[in-house]
Amino acid sequence: MFAKVTDSRLGGNARQRRRSTLLAGLPLPLPLPLLVLSALLVSHSALAGPEIQHWMTDQGAKVLFVEAPDLPMLDIRVALDAGSARDGERPGIASLSAGLLTQGAGDWDADAIAERVESIGAQLSASTERDMTTVSLRTLTDEPALNTAIETLTTVLSTPRFETEDVERVKRNRLTALRQAEQDPGTVGRKAFYRAVFRDHPYASDPSGTAESVAQLAPEDFQRFHQDYYRASGATIAMVGAIDRARAERIAKAISAGLPKGEAPPHLPPVAGLDHGDTQTIDFPSSQTHLYAGAPGMKRGDPDYFPLYVGNHILGGSGLVSLLMEQVREKRGLSYSVYSYFLPLAQRGPFMLGLQTKNVQAEQACEVLLETLRQFIAQGPSEKELDDAVKNITGGFPLRIASNSKIVSYLAVIGFYDLPLDYLDRLTDRIRAVTREQIQDAFARRVHPDKLQIVMVGQPVAAAEEPMEDESGEQTSTPDTGANAGDI
Repeated sequence: MFAKVTDSRLGGNARQRRRSTLLAGLPLPLPLPLLVLSALLVSHSALAGPEIQHWMTDQGAKVLFVEAPDLPMLDIRVALDAGSARDGERPGIASLSAGLLTQGAGDWDADAIAERVESIGAQLSASTERDMTTVSLRTLTDEPALNTAIETLTTVLSTPRFETEDVERVKRNRLTALRQAEQDPGTVGRKAFYRAVFRDHPYASDPSGTAESVAQLAPEDFQRFHQDYYRASGATIAMVGAIDRARAERIAKAISAGLPKGEAPPHLPPVAGLDHGDTQTIDFPSSQTHLYAGAPGMKRGDPDYFPLYVGNHILGGSGLVSLLMEQVREKRGLSYSVYSYFLPLAQRGPFMLGLQTKNVQAEQACEVLLETLRQFIAQGPSEKELDDAVKNITGGFPLRIASNSKIVSYLAVIGFYDLPLDYLDRLTDRIRAVTREQIQDAFARRVHPDKLQIVMVGQPVAAAEEPMEDESGEQTSTPDTGANAGDI
């Protein structure tokens, strides 16, 4: 659901915690026993849709709560309007601030926080996306574990230390990660893609920041960012677990009481459309070319959300059975994987198509990608394609909310983006109501292939530059060009 940038999770020993900062950005697996238990916990109720209770705290935080009494566990996710779109002139500060929350808060240093979390078997993490920073807690509801967990969560949220030693350690880790990212053509391509699509909009900046910006950040910068954006107003507290409403109210009150009420940050500026398309080639020493194409797509609550969502599922969002997969992989063997997706945000997020292919096939793969998109816009899906897509989406929906952690993620999104509380209850009906005409109309109005930004990272070979073979059949140009069009 989200593209996380940092995820500093506590619950192991202190040495593991130290290493976790080096792994910022990598998803951390949920222990299998907890995953299984979570799935069992809500698998039945998910079919009917969870009953969401909601209220506001005195400090102005929005609360969404689902009571799940079967197991003595509680999942909490606090979503703050403190994403990387608020970085301003300090790229990276939002994600680094989130990473520093568990490095020292209140009377505790990083080791003390880790020991508190570890001693009760809880999990505490923070992550940053473009729109929001989320702080997540999973704990048992038995005492004293629950009180210890809630006290730790409220303290790291409200009184992080941002001490010089911690700041410098986290900055060094981030600078190392940024240097490593420069060696990854996929990361290089995605950053260039966002810059090309969003230009001067805050979404253009990567949440991980830049080496130049990160190097200059000081403790007072983090303190100021925390004061400006860690506020109760505009925050969403999502909870799913084995507590009653009265206990949930006390917990939500305790979490929000530590945050200044303040005012919610101003809305982000709208994302401007693109006047024309452009292709950017980034030379990278690799045998594969990473290709990204796209433009501003849609935002949360967009009136075209469901036609575009279902249409994209047919185009490139359904894995091996998508149209892009059929044309690019199955018929031509140009790529092992090809995809497309919309990422709705507070403002228009990206519509992205992507693939990875051999350098010598990059131009052809790009042409097939774009031609498939053009045909889909011109012709729309067939009735069978639409019927299959609807069955696939609605049939798989119960699994999307088949655990407490998945439900709490949905609650955070519903609260943060002001989606209707019956969003989950009505979702499958709205999917089934989508028609071929709606999909074709929405794509025709919203997706313009001639205005896409295309980024290719690698050493793509244009047709006129393809290596020639001499009479002996040996290549006379660059060596890594004996590509077989049938190879993936």
